[in-house]
Amino acid sequence: MNSQSEQTGLSSPAVALPSWIKVWLTRLAYSLVPLLIALAITGSLLLIMGVNPLEYYAYIVRKGLFTPSGLDATLTRMGPLLLIAASLIVAFRAGLWNLGGDGQFLLGAVTSSALAPALIAWGAPVWLTLLLAMLAAALVGGIWALLPGLLKAWQNINEIITTMMMSFLGISLANVLVKLVFFDPNTTVPQTRTLSWEDRLPALFGSNISSGLLIGLLAILAVHWMMTRTAFGLQLRVVGANPQAAIHAGIPVSLLTLAVFALSAALAGLGGAVEIMGVQGNVRADWNPAYGLVVVPLVFLARFNGFGTIAFVFLFSMLSIGSESAARRMDIPNHFTLVTVAVLMLVLGLTECVEQRQRQKKG
Repeated sequence: MNSQSEQTGLSSPAVALPSWIKVWLTRLAYSLVPLLIALAITGSLLLIMGVNPLEYYAYIVRKGLFTPSGLDATLTRMGPLLLIAASLIVAFRAGLWNLGGDGQFLLGAVTSSALAPALIAWGAPVWLTLLLAMLAAALVGGIWALLPGLLKAWQNINEIITTMMMSFLGISLANVLVKLVFFDPNTTVPQTRTLSWEDRLPALFGSNISSGLLIGLLAILAVHWMMTRTAFGLQLRVVGANPQAAIHAGIPVSLLTLAVFALSAALAGLGGAVEIMGVQGNVRADWNPAYGLVVVPLVFLARFNGFGTIAFVFLFSMLSIGSESAARRMDIPNHFTLVTVAVLMLVLGLTECVEQRQRQKKG
């Protein structure tokens, strides 16, 4: 028996999804699709190298997530990466590019590695030593970004160029400080004095996970809250969306630009302190993990969202920890993870172009 709709020649209307669900699904697609494409491309490269990509990725997941030591290392590495991600979110949300994170990170690392052992030797309590070393690292990182901030605020000089130049200078200065000023005379290899295990950041819940993870999580959640729930964050987003409109609205764009650079760089410097006082214990000459540029695509994949950034940082941390073990077992270059990140950045750029054209078509 035909239904009433069929008798009248009308079909039942399709159920429309709420607009917020459509927006969420669209953003999820633009975040996951580039990642899947990048993994497929790097998988093809593995096939050319004679390696089964499914076996490679399965080994990475197993080593980085499903072994106790691998999981501890994955979560510990997230600490400094989350602080760098928080640094980038502050800048990107304000429409600014702080690509000097590596220099700020290393200067913060050297500052904390020089100050912490000295304070311990002078008899300072461990908690006070850790606090002062982290504050000093954040302060040095923030100061290092003031020059690009001033040039951007008052001369409108492209901050991509200035922050990258300052990053190169910061990396070089950090090496000079390690080799000539803060070196440990008791070692043959140029490095700063080593902070003993009992004087480092405490482990979480009796595990080997550094409490730097907690600092990173608190930082990125605080940045997310600031950007979405405070007047200061609203001003930064207005400046990032339309600087000319912000000027007409009476927002002090120049001062906010300086504040953004200082806060962003301070978080990067704090990331260096967390890496040293939670994991490394000292800074060796010519050491540079180059976390700054690696985290950029993760922040873009998360669409500058704090919670999404935590997920992507966790994924990258697991990938990097697992790939170090896979490189030894499967005879793959140890830096193959960086190839994945490079491919991901290219795919992400193409995805941004597609998304931009779609926005233009919609007006």
